[in-house]
Amino acid sequence: MTNWPKSYPLALLIALMALLPVGVLFSLAQDSAQLFDTHNLRVLANTVSLVVLTIIGSVLIGVPLAFLTAYVQMPFKRFWLILLAAPLALPSYIGAFAMYFSFGTGGEIENVLGISTPPISGLWGSALVMSLYTYPFVMMTTRSSLLSLDASLVNAARTLGLTLGASLWRVVLPRVVNSVAAGALLAALYALSDFGTPAIMGFDTFTRVIFVEYNAFGLSQAAMLSLQLMVIVGLILFIESRISGAQERPGKHLSLFPARWQRNLMLLATMPVVFMAIVLPLAIFTLWLVREGTGGFELSYAWNSAHASFIAAIVAVLLAIPVAHAAIAGKAGRFMERITYFGFGVPGIVMGTALVYVGLQLPALYQTLSLLVMAYVLRFIPLAVGSVRSTAENIDSGLVKAARVLGASPREAFMRITLPLTLRGMIAGAALVFLEAMRELPATLMLGPTGFETLATYMWRVYEAGYFGRAAVPGLLLVLLSGVGLILMLSGERKAQFTVTEDDRS
Repeated sequence: MTNWPKSYPLALLIALMALLPVGVLFSLAQDSAQLFDTHNLRVLANTVSLVVLTIIGSVLIGVPLAFLTAYVQMPFKRFWLILLAAPLALPSYIGAFAMYFSFGTGGEIENVLGISTPPISGLWGSALVMSLYTYPFVMMTTRSSLLSLDASLVNAARTLGLTLGASLWRVVLPRVVNSVAAGALLAALYALSDFGTPAIMGFDTFTRVIFVEYNAFGLSQAAMLSLQLMVIVGLILFIESRISGAQERPGKHLSLFPARWQRNLMLLATMPVVFMAIVLPLAIFTLWLVREGTGGFELSYAWNSAHASFIAAIVAVLLAIPVAHAAIAGKAGRFMERITYFGFGVPGIVMGTALVYVGLQLPALYQTLSLLVMAYVLRFIPLAVGSVRSTAENIDSGLVKAARVLGASPREAFMRITLPLTLRGMIAGAALVFLEAMRELPATLMLGPTGFETLATYMWRVYEAGYFGRAAVPGLLLVLLSGVGLILMLSGERKAQFTVTEDDRS
């Protein structure tokens, strides 16, 4: 009889927990008779339209910026990479909040500058915000692929008479099309799962309508809509799994040295993106802070965010340890690990719908911090698992074997060798879970205890009440936290398969 590794039973239990929301949703949806009525079809059309426009926008912005950051040699190149990747770390509802109240009649741009601007709302407003905050997915995946390509084919094409533009179009772009598609699908997943942006922009997508149904005590219909949304998410995840990057022998990548005026023109072309995605939100929130101060904001909101997120981070890391070690131990463990990743693909609004029902069946959990922490853990445990596993895989197995030869028990070898060496990965994973939980909006709105306000939910409350100026402090704090998250992501760029070579240093 084959002995399973000791990590398998715990890993299996955690994997089954990750599947809990799906079973709950199926149970709830049985009471809903409305599968594809006219309203559902309209919501489906809206959601698909938003996803398609987001893909188009993210590709049109992300691919040129990938070429710029990968191939064009410029001063402070690392700074430009960080600046252009910054929207990846910001929650899109920050941008939606700023743009909705900046443009249009009576917007902040008209109030401050006296310039009339069209409103940003509905489908086109949502698509604009989504494109601005998802293009880094395309930029980074494409850039990674570009840096792995050998420049010899481009040089050969130039020798045969093709212009630089034609060489990039006909030789380079076809070789990175899979990476572009992979980034575009990540952008599509973000657009599908985001709640804040379409809600603020007043556009009915699955996430917004699910929240409306929940507020109207229509849990069954909310569950049915959630399952329909998850079918689309599952389809995109399947397509993404079928896409593989270019497999080429690495070589010296292409380096372009344009004239100063050309380089300045390229950088100038990026300014509208930087302004809309980063400068405008910072400026608007700072304006509100100067104008209205910190009125209405309480430090308890920040404490609530940090408290719940810290507990979720600790729990996620503790659960990630057996899952990560099971994944290293064998194929069955890797399958269990893949199941835990399912939670990361479940939109927060869907997770909230499922766990609300769990809370109703278990009154001791309903509207408690424990249920909210459970949602955070189920959603973001893959971040902790990936970080712990990548660190544990790099441990020299000879160290553990030597400890066992010297008489250490398996538990002692784990506590004295494996655990200390994986501590860095555990801390990094906990930090990522903490930051993501701090920014989570829909699950917190649905599962937070009565009177429990976080930075994200306080922003939502002031939006609903029309006191948008009071969003200054939580907005700026969330931007600051997102900056910390960006530093973590870029410092782990190699592990995330966004390779930065030594030539990227300015």
